[in-house]
This record gives sequence, C-alpha cells and structure tokens, in this order.
Amino acid sequence: MSLAAAGAALAAEAARLAALGWMRGTAGNLSLVLARDPLRLAVTASGIDKGALTAADVVLVDARGAAVDPAAPRRPSAEAALHARLAALTGAGAVVHVHPLAAVLAADAYPNGVALEGLEMLKGIGRAAEGDRVRVPVVANSQDMTVLGDRAAAALEPGVPALLVRRHGLYTWGASLDQARYHAETVVWLLEFLNAGGAPTPPA
Repeated sequence: MSLAAAGAALAAEAARLAALGWMRGTAGNLSLVLARDPLRLAVTASGIDKGALTAADVVLVDARGAAVDPAAPRRPSAEAALHARLAALTGAGAVVHVHPLAAVLAADAYPNGVALEGLEMLKGIGRAAEGDRVRVPVVANSQDMTVLGDRAAAALEPGVPALLVRRHGLYTWGASLDQARYHAETVVWLLEFLNAGGAPTPPA
C-alpha cells in the first residue's frame, strides 16, 4: 500500500472514530504498517483535528516512531513510537488509539487489569463467550514512550488485542485497520458494560 492510500484509509477511519466521540479535538492516533523489514508505518499527524484529517495528514515513521523523512511537512504523533512497538511485538497490521471515557473510567476502577468472562461480545476480540477468562491489561501512563512501551511489552496478554493506559485511553490492534477498529468497538462496549454496573469476573 502506498503512503497516499494509507493516508486516505486512516483519514476515513479517523472521521468514523471522531464521530463516536472517541477522538475529540486532536486526541488519539491511528497507524497502518506498510513494511516489515525494515518496519515502516503510516501514522496520523500530530496536532490535527482527527475528524478533519485528509490523506496528506499522515507521516511515514520507522521502528522508533521517528519520521523517515525529517523534512516531511507533518510531524508524527508523539505516540508513534508506541504504535511501532506494538506492531513489532504483536505482528499487527494496524493500531488504533482512542480516548473513550469508558476506557479511562475502567482503567481507574481496575488498575490491575479488567477481567471478563461469559459475555457474548468477547467473540468480537476472538475469544469465546463461555469458559474463557479474558484479562485486558492496564498500565500506568508515561510521557516517555520508551517507558510506556516497556510497560506495554511487560503487560500484554496473549490473545488479547487491547491495552488500557491509565488516565489516558485505549490501544487496540489487528491484522487490518478494519479489524483493529472492530476490536476497539468491542472493548469499549465491554468497558461500558462494566461502567454501567455489570459485574467483572472475580480474580482466579
């Protein structure tokens, strides 16, 4: 996929997620993996209203989250390094980072991770609706992307394509941009269930 095509896809997805209220103002960021060796990602640019992105509002970054072209007219998101780290760790083709209130509230309420079981919506992240204990990890926030990336790497749960960052938001990923968004929609529903009074799964 070309950078221009990736930009168009990311702009369309950002508009969809902004309409849900999950990318208010300039908050949140999205990425698509364009190459694996070396790792290259198209990442939404920093400081731009995510509901008004255009195909030109993306930046090609490397495995460190740095712009491949230092003279690029747009700056990558400050969190591009975490997108790259998650893509490398999980093999994902796309990463979605959004700021739904449900995610922030749930991470505060369950700082040791959100345990879930016995919910039909778990199928939306590739898990079973019965007899499958799922834990969405929660990590403390940091403005240092190396620190945050290390926390994420230590906390990732096999088979759970999601991570909550306390007082910040939600990261999800998938083989494609569509799948990463489906995972975000599913996890937000699950967190809304908890926040509305649904009972979490007790610790094992």
